Amino acid sequence: MAKAKTLFTTALLASLASVAAAQSGQAQQQPAARNSSSGLNLPQTVTVLGRPIPSVVKASAIVNGQVITQTDIDQRLALLALANNQPIPKEEEERLRVQVLSNLIDETLQIQAADAAGIKVSPTDIDRTVARVAENTKRKPNELAGYLKQNGSSINSIRRQIQGEIAWQRLQRQKIESGVSVGDDEVKAFIDRMNASKGTQEYRVGEIYLEATTANQAQVAQQAQQIVAALRQGASFAGYARQFGQSSAAAVGGDLGWIRPEQLPEPIAQTLTQMQPGQLSQPIPVQGGISIIAVQDTRKVLTADPRNAVLSLKQVSITFPAGTTAAAANPQLERFAAATQNIGGCGGADKVAADFRGDVVQSDSVKLRDLPAALQEMMLPMQVGQATRPFGSIADGVRVLVICGRDEEQSANAPNADAVFAQLQEERVNARARRYLRDLRRDAVIDYR
Repeated sequence: MAKAKTLFTTALLASLASVAAAQSGQAQQQPAARNSSSGLNLPQTVTVLGRPIPSVVKASAIVNGQVITQTDIDQRLALLALANNQPIPKEEEERLRVQVLSNLIDETLQIQAADAAGIKVSPTDIDRTVARVAENTKRKPNELAGYLKQNGSSINSIRRQIQGEIAWQRLQRQKIESGVSVGDDEVKAFIDRMNASKGTQEYRVGEIYLEATTANQAQVAQQAQQIVAALRQGASFAGYARQFGQSSAAAVGGDLGWIRPEQLPEPIAQTLTQMQPGQLSQPIPVQGGISIIAVQDTRKVLTADPRNAVLSLKQVSITFPAGTTAAAANPQLERFAAATQNIGGCGGADKVAADFRGDVVQSDSVKLRDLPAALQEMMLPMQVGQATRPFGSIADGVRVLVICGRDEEQSANAPNADAVFAQLQEERVNARARRYLRDLRRDAVIDYR
């Protein structure tokens, strides 16, 4: 389970880092006053003169005696907006509040179960992760706290989420992992299946799974459609998976890793084989719920992947004065395209750059798969010494990449027994953890307000 925890932390750091870079820093003021009578047993509906009591004092649920307030929900919702780098649409707020409340209830149950088992998450444990979050956003912890407050969330909301993750992972290790066993024969059978599948297609898949029953199937289907719409408009898949996904992969942004279609339920497998990298599915009804999948990459099992080729590159770039129009730039762009089409290898790159008063940058050990998808497709069939077609813009500069060297992946071996053992054990632990959480929900006393 250490791997899952590391991936969760990485996803959290990456999410907040991208937000920090994109935000303009303008504060959005939120009501922060706490009504001093919140400790009194007053009616939920009160007629008063002036503005209504702020939601900060209104409990939305009481989970085994522990209160979850509207403020808790508001701050998690704001955190989701930050992770997606876009505000929550007004028409989406109510639906998302319901889902956030469900997640907070699960998180509370997980922390309570860990506490009952004698598992404590110290403030120091949480501080370490908060410090990494702050460092990744180029802030100190107190600056991160101010940034979150300005955007309607709080440092306590992140600390609570981190506490829940750590507590749940430790509880799984104590209660579940010790009772899970994977035999040598299972490991061997898995490796034999991998060898038998050599050359078949594998997919790197992300999934958002939403539980559904016959009673709420239509409501969950509508929610899934709304999530797909938000994702198509640029929302973060990993962010939505962490906040709303209800599978074991939710904590790692919905990442299922490399997987073959036959390892998935038939409805998902049928959809998956029709998808290309970068595509997002429509909601897929499956047993017990609805899934949304995204294909991140593809490869062939135990077959060398040409996208793993390591390249040595030279980049030749030219720029234009500010305000240059397309009509004025086109003649030079045409000459540049013609010159780079027969560039004469990396040795000719410097001459082309000099002729066009451009710049040359050399970069070694670049994995082809780390380049943008459009460049990957362009460069897959290219040979050493060839240049890409020009790409870029008049405003930001136009460039080409010249391949100076190319080291292909020689082979792809079956995973070793230790790696297979760890994978099978993690899958088994996650399955039992889901059942454990269902038991916690069933036995909990939850009072909705």
